[in-house]
Amino acid sequence: MPPHADVLQWEHLPFPKSLRDFQRLFPNEDACARWLEGAKWPKGFVCPHCEERGEPFRMATRTSVLTCRKCRKQTSLTVGTVMARTHSPLTTWFWGAYLVATMTPGISTVQFQRQLDLTRETAFQILHKLRAGMVRQNRDRIGGNLGRGDHVEVDETYIGGAVRGQGRGPQDQTLVMAAVEVRTRPAKKGDKPMRRGGRYAGRLRLEIIPNRGARALTGFVEQAVEPGAMVITDGAPGYATLAKLGYQHLPVVEGNDPDVAEEYLPIVHLVFSNLKAWLQGTHHGRVSPKHLQAYLNEFVFRFNRRFYPFNSFRSLLGIGANGEAPTYDGLYEGTWKHPTMASHHG
Repeated sequence: MPPHADVLQWEHLPFPKSLRDFQRLFPNEDACARWLEGAKWPKGFVCPHCEERGEPFRMATRTSVLTCRKCRKQTSLTVGTVMARTHSPLTTWFWGAYLVATMTPGISTVQFQRQLDLTRETAFQILHKLRAGMVRQNRDRIGGNLGRGDHVEVDETYIGGAVRGQGRGPQDQTLVMAAVEVRTRPAKKGDKPMRRGGRYAGRLRLEIIPNRGARALTGFVEQAVEPGAMVITDGAPGYATLAKLGYQHLPVVEGNDPDVAEEYLPIVHLVFSNLKAWLQGTHHGRVSPKHLQAYLNEFVFRFNRRFYPFNSFRSLLGIGANGEAPTYDGLYEGTWKHPTMASHHG
C-alpha cells in the first residue's frame, strides 16, 4: 500500500469499538506487532531487502523484528513509522493511540502521562509523534463537489492571549487560517426550519500563516481548496486575485456586523470558537507557538472524523505506519517542522 493511501483502504485491519474490544484485540506485544505487520504488508510480508514474499522468522523475545527466510536480514516493524527508534513497548503506543483517538476532547500531556505511567518527556514525545501521524500525505483539496452545492468558507484568526507576568495585552499571538467545506442538509417534509438553513461543516483545513498578505492568503487557498470551487471570504485585499486563480470568489464586507458574519461566514467562525475552546479547555491555553501547528493538525484530525469516532484509532496508526516522526532533539530545539499541507503534497 503506498504511503498516501486513503484511510478508508485499511478495511483489513480490525479496530476496537470499546475498551473491552481494545483489551481483547491488543492484550500483549505480540498482538500489537501482528496488527502493525498487517498495516505495513496487508497482503503478507515482503522483505524490504530482497523483496522475498512469504512467512518470516519470528523471535519470541523481539516480536517487532522479522527475519527474512531468504536473505536472513532483519526488519523492524517500527521502521518508517512514527514509532521508529522507540524505547517504549508497542502496547504503550497502542494504548496512547487509543486514548488520543477516542477521547472526544483530546488529552493533555499531564493526563497522558498519568494514564500510561510515563515520564513527562516520554509522554510529550509520544503525543507529538502521534500528531505527526495525523496528517495524511497527498490529502486531497476540499470543496470540489460543486454538484452537491458545496462551497468553502475561508477566514483567519489570532491564537494566543495575555500571559501572566508579561504585562497587559496579547502575547505570542499566532495567525491561523482556516478553510472549511460547507454542505447543506436537505429539508424533510414537516420538519421545523433548520438552523443556518441546514448548512453544516464538511472537511476542514487549518494552518499557521505568516501574515495577511496576498501571497500567504492565496497560497493557503491554493493548497487547501480545489480549483473552481465557490469560496467565500471577508473583504480583505489579499483575496482579490482568487477569481484570476480560477475560484468562484464571493468577498463579503462584514463591517463588524454580526448578522452579516452569521449569514455568510457562520461555519468558519464556529470552527474558530471551538478551536479556541479546545485549546483553553484541554490544554489550558499552554500551547507554544512553535508547536501550535501540531495541535491544529490534531484538531483537524478529530474534526474530520467526528462522525466516525472509533475509526480514528485505525486511521491514526494506519497513517502513522507510513510516515516519519520528530526526534527528542528536533522537538526541543525547534528544528522539527510539523506537517503542513505543503509538506504533504508531492
